[in-house]
Amino acid sequence: MIQLLKLLKPPGRWQVPVIIMLGILVGIGVLIFRASNAHSYLSDDPKTCINCHVMYTQYASWTHSSHREVASCNDCHVPHDNVFRKYFFKASDGLRHATIFTARAEPQVIQIKQAGANVVQENCIRCHYELISMVRAVQVTADNHKEGEGARCWDCHRETPHGTVNSLSAAPFTLIPRMESVIPKWMEKALNENKTNE
Repeated sequence: MIQLLKLLKPPGRWQVPVIIMLGILVGIGVLIFRASNAHSYLSDDPKTCINCHVMYTQYASWTHSSHREVASCNDCHVPHDNVFRKYFFKASDGLRHATIFTARAEPQVIQIKQAGANVVQENCIRCHYELISMVRAVQVTADNHKEGEGARCWDCHRETPHGTVNSLSAAPFTLIPRMESVIPKWMEKALNENKTNE
């Protein structure tokens, strides 16, 4: 271990520039972590879904649904059979979403991918199992939709929980929470003091 550290240690004249560059890289990393609200993706808070500015209509339609009282976004859109699958799915789906948003390649109409549809279907059955087992709907909806047979729950229950609003321009006046500033409060205070002193 000591020999490895000796190999990684830059020569004397490069030590200060390397420390400065590492400081800049760490600073940029911390800023990106803070600006993207990266810590929020570990939670189940529905406001996390509007971090990327394109899920406003989905968030707004969920807040006006009956599901709002009993289920958050992750209750429907993330697997719940084990913790490893849950966080792997969140990480892979989140990475895909972040890449699309960063590249400004989000579609006008957001549609769920097949992997997400499978998870939502699992969770519909998980939460409503007692009800659908009484009417033998599990046999129709369980795994059959993966092979293109049978039906998914929302093929009949189209308005649940997002209604028919699925476009970025469909709800321009929807009230949504404002994005929190990425500027730390102490820095905002200092900037405001400078403006008043000028």
